[in-house]
Amino acid sequence: MGHIDEKHAGKGETSFTAAVITLSDKGFTGEREDKSGPFICQILEKEGYEVKETLLLPDEQKQLEDNLCRLADELKVDVIFTTGGTGFSERDVTPEATAAVCDRMATGIAEAIRWYSLSITNRAMLSRATSGIRKKTLIVNLPGSPKAVKESLEYVLPSLGHGLGILVGTAGECGR
Repeated sequence: MGHIDEKHAGKGETSFTAAVITLSDKGFTGEREDKSGPFICQILEKEGYEVKETLLLPDEQKQLEDNLCRLADELKVDVIFTTGGTGFSERDVTPEATAAVCDRMATGIAEAIRWYSLSITNRAMLSRATSGIRKKTLIVNLPGSPKAVKESLEYVLPSLGHGLGILVGTAGECGR
């Protein structure tokens, strides 16, 4: 078994670091309050994740790509959750930005979220969300509404800990 480094040392179980990015033109300009980003943080912190940074960005692919790279390469968070920008609008570019910066895709996560969400609403089929890995950071696109964020995280978080443990090299030590 490997050694748990200080970044992942916890109270008997591995904790992971996270960042949360909300994509919303209206949120960025102050026309709409960002409720999903803070809600994701609340859920993550309750589950033992340490949220290192939150951002509210416009739906701009280059700006999102730059921030995904910075959070993965410089801040070295274990997981980045995005919210918003996964629909059919011309400005919805979150999946494209995610795919552009990832070394490997983890499509099963987005597929699982869509599959579970379809049991709640037929509109889940309209999600273009994706998930992928950049170096040692997992990037997961979540829907834009707080209700859909809650449903998605409740469904995937129980399994995500195992995958993150494998990714960061603490799976044998992980209590999740």
